[in-house]
Amino acid sequence: MPETLSILLRGIAMGWVIAAPVGPIGLLCIRRTIRHGLFIGFATGMGAALADTFYGAVAASGVTAALRFMTGHLPEFRLIGGVFLVVIAIKSLRYHPSELTRTQDTTNWLAAFGTGIGLTITNPLTIFAFIGIFAGFGIDVSGADALVLVGGVFLGSSLWWLMLSSGVNMVRDHLTSRSLDVINRTAGIALLGFGGYALVTAYSGFTTQMAG
Repeated sequence: MPETLSILLRGIAMGWVIAAPVGPIGLLCIRRTIRHGLFIGFATGMGAALADTFYGAVAASGVTAALRFMTGHLPEFRLIGGVFLVVIAIKSLRYHPSELTRTQDTTNWLAAFGTGIGLTITNPLTIFAFIGIFAGFGIDVSGADALVLVGGVFLGSSLWWLMLSSGVNMVRDHLTSRSLDVINRTAGIALLGFGGYALVTAYSGFTTQMAG
C-alpha cells in the first residue's frame, strides 16, 4: 500500500510538472477564463489533462510503435498544431475587452475541451518530456502500478488547471478594460509566436524529409 501511494504521488507530481509551464494551453486557459468564466477555462485545461494522460500512458507502457510513429510524423503534428494556434491567436487579437462576458458561459464547453485535447495531442514533444521525467524520477512500472501512475498524472494535471482557472476567475471581475486589452493582446501575440514557431519547424521538418 505505501508503495502504491508513493507511485500515485509521483504521478501527481509528474502531471503537475508537465502542465504547469505557461505555454499556449496555459495562455488559452487564462484568456478563456477571463472572457467566458471558470467553466470554459477549466474545460480547456481538462482537455489538455486528458491528452497529457494519454501521452503519460504511452510513455509508461513503453509502446515503441507509437513512439516511432510520433517521431516519424513530427512535422505533420507541428503543422496541425501551428495552424490551430495561429487561428486562435488571430481571433484573440480581434477580440475587444468591451465584449467581455461577465456571466458564466457554459454553452461551448465541449469545443473548449476539444481544443485543449487537440492542441496538446498535436504536440508529440510532450511524450518525450514524459520520458525524460520518468528517467528523472527513476520510475519503472508495469501492470496495476502503471495504471496508478497514469491516474496520478491525470490528477496532477487536472489540479493545476483547476487552480489556474479558479485563480484567474477570482480576479476577472476586477480587471479594467485597459488591463483586459493588455492581457488579451499579450496572449494573442504569444499564441501567434507559438503557432509561427510550430509552422516554421514543420516546414523545416518537411524540407529535411524531402532532402533525405
